[in-house]
Amino acid sequence: MNARIYKPSRHTMQVGRAKMKNWILDYCPDGSPEHKRHIDPLMSWTSTTQTHTQIRLKFSTQKEAISYAENNGIPYTLIPEQPLNQTIKAYANNFSHDRLT
Repeated sequence: MNARIYKPSRHTMQVGRAKMKNWILDYCPDGSPEHKRHIDPLMSWTSTTQTHTQIRLKFSTQKEAISYAENNGIPYTLIPEQPLNQTIKAYANNFSHDRLT
C-alpha cells in the first residue's frame, strides 16, 4: 500500500493559513477487489477491510515525514509544495477612477 506525503493547500473559501502548516502522510487505497468498499446492508454505511486508509499522520517538516516512511518501510509518493498565489486587494479599489467597468 502506497502512501502520499503532501502539504495541504488552502481551500478556496478559507482566508487563514491554519491547516497549511503541517506535512501529511496518508495512505492511498489500492484498487484490489478484496479491499474494495462495500455498503453495509443494515446502516447503508460504506466500509472496507483496509483500515490503513483511515490513518492520517501530521508532521511539522517534510524530512520528518519522509524519514518516518523510510524507517517503517512504507513506499511513498512525495507531492511538492504548491506556491501560494496571493492577490492583494483593497476595498478602495472598487471606487478608483481607473477601474474597468
